[in-house]
Amino acid sequence: MDCTVDGAEEVEKERSTSPTGSQSPVMDRNPSPPPETADGEEDEDLDAIGDTVYSKHWLFSTLTHLIHMVTEHSEEDSEGQMQLPEDDEEALCKVWDMAMDKDVAGFLQEFKATDILLGVIAKSRCPRLTEICVGILGNIACFPDTCMTLSQNEDLGAVLLLLLGDTDPPTLLETSRLLLTCVSQKDVCSLWLQRIRQQMSVRSNLCFIMSSSTNTDLLEKVGELVDKLFDLDEELMKSWITAQPSEEEEEEEEDGESPLDVVSCFLEASKQLRPESPNGLEVYLHALQLLTTTDEGIQVFAAPDGPGKAVWDFVCEVVCEDLCQPNDLPVVLQEQKSILVQAFSVLQALYRCQDQWPSKSDTNLPLIATILRVLQYHSECKDDGTSKEGTEDVQLQTLAEITAEFLADICSQIHKDTVADLVKKGFLTEKTCLTAAGSLLPNFKTSFQHLQFMLSETDPQLADMVRKQFPD
Repeated sequence: MDCTVDGAEEVEKERSTSPTGSQSPVMDRNPSPPPETADGEEDEDLDAIGDTVYSKHWLFSTLTHLIHMVTEHSEEDSEGQMQLPEDDEEALCKVWDMAMDKDVAGFLQEFKATDILLGVIAKSRCPRLTEICVGILGNIACFPDTCMTLSQNEDLGAVLLLLLGDTDPPTLLETSRLLLTCVSQKDVCSLWLQRIRQQMSVRSNLCFIMSSSTNTDLLEKVGELVDKLFDLDEELMKSWITAQPSEEEEEEEEDGESPLDVVSCFLEASKQLRPESPNGLEVYLHALQLLTTTDEGIQVFAAPDGPGKAVWDFVCEVVCEDLCQPNDLPVVLQEQKSILVQAFSVLQALYRCQDQWPSKSDTNLPLIATILRVLQYHSECKDDGTSKEGTEDVQLQTLAEITAEFLADICSQIHKDTVADLVKKGFLTEKTCLTAAGSLLPNFKTSFQHLQFMLSETDPQLADMVRKQFPD
């Protein structure tokens, strides 16, 4: 499991501002200070929250009004949907934005805002109000001390996990963001992992979102959450991919609907994100790659009636049609290296279990061509100094190593006809032959020898050229 991500950086990313547009006021800066509530400089200092200019009294009044508003609606019409007045929405969005400040977050905790917001969420009959309340909690959770206090609230923990079954995409987005913020903080992640393991509906609700949503932002955030959960807890990952259908899912299967399995849901979300969000697609590819690190995951991919073949076909398309195209400059490899690492890691694992699929397809020529192109680009990046020092250079080297190992797997059993087609279509040239040979030696000598033998039967001239460059 790769647990090297800096939790502080990840939490920093998760801070959000209230959404802009017709539903809420445009906030392109910190909100203006709430109206003056006291005269005199000394009173203003006493009323200010920490070192900010935000008013304690205004914040207190806003939350108190919120409680009264929700309570009144609940008493008057417990079933009807509540409409949030524009002025109240604007005030609550200011609280949402203010909660990005550490002092404000701390004051909200002292003021028991978590309990207040939990009560509002429980009684809310307004999706927009629920979204705002969860968004405020999400910003409060960005700071370790306030996140610890928030996370210890068992009732809140239970309600947030149940909210994953909500039907409102903005609420689901903020709930996923809040959960990701919490599991990314080392002091509380174990508490949340325990809750998630115990609440079986989390898996089915997240799978439903991934398999059915068309909301790019929501799919990205849910993907980040699931990827983080799998990265932190291998046993949780195993239990989710081997989970038996619930009674409800079995009834759906009888009605002709297939039960939701994690891999197929990853695939559906990836298809949705592919045209619009390379970053989101990379998250799901990483999650798929994590599955290939366990025996249970490989068994799912290798099953004759499993999703392995569909995942193989999709990732091949992404690699061959979207990434590392023939006319791309070597610098493009720098931009795509991260997603290519995930894609080739998944493909290599799937390649090794292809024989167990009912309709095994030989490795397609465009995929081999892309592998050769990546290795060639890496060689050119090294030669012209395009690669950078430090972490990025290490990542590019990782890509080269994974790609070379994948090529070795393919070359160990490559057919003569495949080599002939590669030469005929211009994929296997003098330049790419030398690059391939250099990548296979000295670690993959058997694969090199098999490729050399196939070359000698299809293109003796190319074989001689490689032999001269790499004598035994």
